[in-house]
Amino acid sequence: MPTTPPAQLSFDELGTPLRETTFVVFDLETTGPRAAEDGITEIGAVKVRGGRVIGEFGTLVDPERGIPPQIVALTGITQNMVTGAPVLASVLPAFLEFAEGAVLVAHNSGFDVGFMKAACERHGYAWPKPPVVCTVKLARRVLSREEAPSCKLSALSALFGVPEAPNHRALVDARATVEVLHRLLERVGSVGVHSLEELLAYLPDVSPQQRRKRSLAADLPSAPGVYLFRGPSEEVLYVGTASDLRRRVRQYFTASETRHRLREMVALAVRVDWVECAHPLEAQVRELRLIAAHRPAYNRRSKNTASWWLALTDEAFPRLSVVRTAREGALGPFPTRRAADAAAEALLEAVPLRACAQRIPARGASGTPCALLEMGRCKAPCAGLQEVDDYAGAVGRVRALIAGESTEALGGAAARLGELALEERFEEAALRRDRLAGLVRALDRGQRRAALAAVEELVAARPVGAGGWWFAVVRHGRLASAGVAPRGVPPMPVVDALVASAETVLPGAGPLLGGSAEEVGAVLRWVEQPGTRMVSCSRPWSAPAWGAGSWRTWVGVAEAGRDQYRFEGH
Repeated sequence: MPTTPPAQLSFDELGTPLRETTFVVFDLETTGPRAAEDGITEIGAVKVRGGRVIGEFGTLVDPERGIPPQIVALTGITQNMVTGAPVLASVLPAFLEFAEGAVLVAHNSGFDVGFMKAACERHGYAWPKPPVVCTVKLARRVLSREEAPSCKLSALSALFGVPEAPNHRALVDARATVEVLHRLLERVGSVGVHSLEELLAYLPDVSPQQRRKRSLAADLPSAPGVYLFRGPSEEVLYVGTASDLRRRVRQYFTASETRHRLREMVALAVRVDWVECAHPLEAQVRELRLIAAHRPAYNRRSKNTASWWLALTDEAFPRLSVVRTAREGALGPFPTRRAADAAAEALLEAVPLRACAQRIPARGASGTPCALLEMGRCKAPCAGLQEVDDYAGAVGRVRALIAGESTEALGGAAARLGELALEERFEEAALRRDRLAGLVRALDRGQRRAALAAVEELVAARPVGAGGWWFAVVRHGRLASAGVAPRGVPPMPVVDALVASAETVLPGAGPLLGGSAEEVGAVLRWVEQPGTRMVSCSRPWSAPAWGAGSWRTWVGVAEAGRDQYRFEGH
């Protein structure tokens, strides 16, 4: 009896057909963006095959740490909601079992998969290394910029008319991602992508030239540090930091690098140099210094190095002036002239200084007063209506405010907000509130940085997960030396060696004693992180008790009720 020969498979049927592929589309909510430090608060996952849902997985997770207020505001997941929920140690094996054998899908998969990898490592599970599809990358590959200017989940859901809009809750967002995935798979089918293998091969969008340059990363170590891409004339094109130099630089030659400017930079690069660092703070500081020294064309920060300060002029009736160079008693720095002007306006609303730029003699002024006199915001020294000694009181309040010696001026400005609200001048109240909040943040930031810069030497330590220590020797707010004591190595001899070999830092002028605001800020954030310990300090490091830091609660309330006055006005 003749047998019927088997039908020949078409190219479309080679591999695993997409209609027979099991996808687990998942989403996480977390306490923050850092997989190594933050915790998971919710997991949502949907298992689909052939366009049909075959299972769902959803649970809150106790992160075993506090949830920051801004995260609560974003997700709606409160501390009370996760209290009593299962911890990750009990949820993780259930999720891994649910996803076993499936292709993982997530919107911005690097974030969600990164947290899952970190969770597996933390709890002793081997990461199963499943195929991963990122719907952000797929959308960018499939959709034009005109059709989808943004590839956020909310934007794609609106574009495709997804019935259940994402709301930053894990299961709801996972369901929305399922709908987005199905719409995108419909698009790739029209260009001949019908199997999982074809889909995974279709996602990368890497030029042959980009692939050939992978050899530039061949000699880099798998260690934290700074890397420099150099062009054909030895010019520095780009500077970056990495916790793993080799892995990070290799990513520039793969499809994970989608930024046009950096692809252009890679095409020009002929060499990659690197500096191995003890820990991330050293890498960050070296990056800042190298960018300031070389101004690489492809670092956006190279074009945003300008800083602005607010200072009182040196004359009989001082006024606020926006300057480019820090001087003693100045407030700042501000990233833009506009931010400095807004802070100046807030100060003028709080203290009756003159706003005009004319020079006023100590005696015999005979100018014409402006409208600020009638508004009660200036006593018109330009017209001889105010003496130097009387004006000096307002100047003293500004200096005390900037130095952190008094917040009297802030109290008056805040009280005026309440008066405006009672007068139903809600728009003006909201504008002043935002300016005052910005001023308080600038004062707080400046006072904290100045307090650190005033310390001659500070040695700080942070525990490393494996049991060792990271050390930083800080002199006048600048990183003078950095090192690590691995697990099992006595730490104090390492500290002594770091202090002995640390860079000599000579204090300069200005509130930060000549230090770079960006570097002092980076060091401050590192030493202020929870878990950092003080090894030694040449003198007490403290912030002023009557400084702007005492107004942080007010700023938080003001930001939480940003639309309060506008709402009441309606």
